[in-house]
Amino acid sequence: MRGFLDGILTLLAPLRCVGCDAPQASSVVFCASCVTLVERFSGEGAVFEYGGPVAAAIQRFKYEGRSDLGAPLGSVMACHAQRWAGEVDAVVPVPLHWRRRRERGYDQAALLASRVAKALDVVPLLTGLRRLRNTPSQIELPHRERQRNVAGAFAPRQLSGLRRVLLVDDVRTTGATLREASAALTLGGVSKVHPFVLAARVLVEGT
Repeated sequence: MRGFLDGILTLLAPLRCVGCDAPQASSVVFCASCVTLVERFSGEGAVFEYGGPVAAAIQRFKYEGRSDLGAPLGSVMACHAQRWAGEVDAVVPVPLHWRRRRERGYDQAALLASRVAKALDVVPLLTGLRRLRNTPSQIELPHRERQRNVAGAFAPRQLSGLRRVLLVDDVRTTGATLREASAALTLGGVSKVHPFVLAARVLVEGT
């Protein structure tokens, strides 16, 4: 009976690949075709390399109103975040400016951070940082201008008693945004910040 009900639910609301949106018969994040194109990030603080199906999923998640992708993508991050189990007191997302959040209808980093915090059994401090300026997207700027673009863009709040924080965002390009957000958390009294993103761009020299 349970299998029959599960089958009906799948027909009514089919599971879909986060990379290509194709219906699937199971709850895996990427379909068999997309998973062969997904690259794990070999460095620290990221799950995937940005590109292919991962980039497609993030683009829909951020710009096409697909807040539903926060659950599967956040769950992937949550699995990889287990390395910080017992080593952080809270999870804080890199926030959107309120105007952009209002336009989008949600904050994608906050959706990811909530899943990670639940897996680590710590506080999801979604208002731990405030974005002071509605900065242009980092991807639109030359490398040398990205740090200046986000300089002083964040302010800490509601961090009393927190010493170790996992800082969550969707994409890392040069790391400028994460550095500024980390500096704001430190200013608010946090002694250790661990930046963690879903995907990191692998940059070539001059980009």
